[in-house]
This record gives sequence, structure tokens and C-alpha cells, in this order.
Amino acid sequence: MTSSVNHGIKTVLHPVSNLATAKSVYGALLGIPPQTDGPYYVGFDVAGQHIGLVPGGGPQGMSSPVAYWHVQDIEAKLAEVIAAGATLKESAHDVGGGRLVATVIDPDGNVLGLIEDR
Repeated sequence: MTSSVNHGIKTVLHPVSNLATAKSVYGALLGIPPQTDGPYYVGFDVAGQHIGLVPGGGPQGMSSPVAYWHVQDIEAKLAEVIAAGATLKESAHDVGGGRLVATVIDPDGNVLGLIEDR
């Protein structure tokens, strides 16, 4: 095992077909307005958890929710999970503000996300 500490799941992204309707539903469910509200992404932060709504699954083509584990060293964690049997789906890349994201596919076809905040 590497020394990159796993900080747990703090982010779950949901692909949505109708952003306005999804924003209303998740707002009602969570009891708060979104903290990020744009045409390509709506995000809610509640109790240390971030819930994101991605219209049409975004450029990554999400077809189901993806949980993102927050890690200290994304490259080390990617190497570790790939060595353990996962397949790289999306290599680490910056999505703004120094935040790196990547995804892998587990042996059963589930997409797992990793996030490193710099």
C-alpha cells in the first residue's frame, strides 16, 4: 500500500437529463439552494458532502452516479488501484483551481472517482 491517505467519499456526481428539474428535486431533498449554479454544473454542499449534478453526464459520459474518493496523491492512488485490478478510464487532469480528478473502472464495471485538491 502507498502512503497516499484516503480521505473518504466527499463528492458524488449525478448525471441528469433536465438540470432545472434535478436542481429543484435535489434542493428539496437537501433543504438548501445550490452553492454552485451554472448551465454545465450545479453543486450542493451539505454537512461536508458535495452533491453535483452534471447535465447529460458531461464530457466524461457518466451514465450513473460516480462517488469520488478524496486522496492526497492521485497519481500514487491511481497506480495502486490499477495494480490491484482496476482499469484506467480517465487519467488525472485539472478541472480548475488545482483540483485533479481521475476515474477507474473496477473489475465489475463500476466507475470509481478520485480527487486531489492541491
